[in-house]
Amino acid sequence: MSLFSRQPSDADLMAGIRAGGTQRRLYENKLYEKYAYLIDVGSRKHRLSEDECASAYSDAVLTVIEHILTDRFEGRSELKTYLYQIFTNKCVDAIRKKTTNRSSVHDTFSLDDSLLQLPDGTRPVIQQLVMQSDIDQLHRHLRELGEKCRSMILSWGEGYSDEEIAQTLGYNSAAVAKTSRLRCLEKLRDRFRDIL
Repeated sequence: MSLFSRQPSDADLMAGIRAGGTQRRLYENKLYEKYAYLIDVGSRKHRLSEDECASAYSDAVLTVIEHILTDRFEGRSELKTYLYQIFTNKCVDAIRKKTTNRSSVHDTFSLDDSLLQLPDGTRPVIQQLVMQSDIDQLHRHLRELGEKCRSMILSWGEGYSDEEIAQTLGYNSAAVAKTSRLRCLEKLRDRFRDIL
């Protein structure tokens, strides 16, 4: 039986990831795909959206890969158990972030309410300036994220599917492209949160 006709073992995955090069990328994808069902499990258990869970799962997989490469994962548990624990922690972090953001929403003032207090002729000018400032800020943050994230987010914003993005930007699958896209979007959200 060949390696590709069965699920790779923990030892196969770790050896493949440590091998580097194209072998590493192949086994990173295998690790991601082997336990991707945890996204649905996390969504039901933690009542998070699929995108939120996919982002948490992607972060968890990247953490596990880093721990394998730095020998922080010592193999005292199964890889699945280790990944699941990290994934659960990432889901809890996402819940905390949502809860914190929800409570801070009530502390803000409405720009629309402020605009109503301006003379009629001034409103459109202020609205245009605010919109242009938001667009400039978005473009600046996209540049700071790097070319790959920028291209991915702009392609997605123009309606390209994860499959099309994967083909254009050289990802192995739509799932990997989606994971990368969600991570890029999370980084972009974090940049906007930092300035609020």
